[in-house]
Amino acid sequence: QVQVVESGGGLVQAGGSLRLSCTASGLTFGDYTMGWFRQAPGKEREGVSCITGSGTSTRTAGSVKGRFTISRDNAKNTLYLQMHSLKPDDTAMYYCAAARGANYLTLAQQTYNYWGQGTQVTVSS
Repeated sequence: QVQVVESGGGLVQAGGSLRLSCTASGLTFGDYTMGWFRQAPGKEREGVSCITGSGTSTRTAGSVKGRFTISRDNAKNTLYLQMHSLKPDDTAMYYCAAARGANYLTLAQQTYNYWGQGTQVTVSS
């Protein structure tokens, strides 16, 4: 049974940093493209960043580019999202997801097969 579990969310002041983690089990981690998504109150869920199975290629949404960095440690079955210079607009539930196939980059949500329950990030002004 595949499980995807996010952690690391919390309350932070604007300009601060957080690192989210996501651990996946029940799958061959390196065979999956991994992605981070977020959903703010009253808004649709949007793609934030994704990374290929080997970790050599990434794609990041323009709204967070230069502030957020995605990475992965396949030996630990763990995905990360390092967030710097956080803004109140970054407040959202952040989700981790896994897509079968390790060699492509996509933020198309329908491509992702497994999702976590999310971790809340709140940025105060």
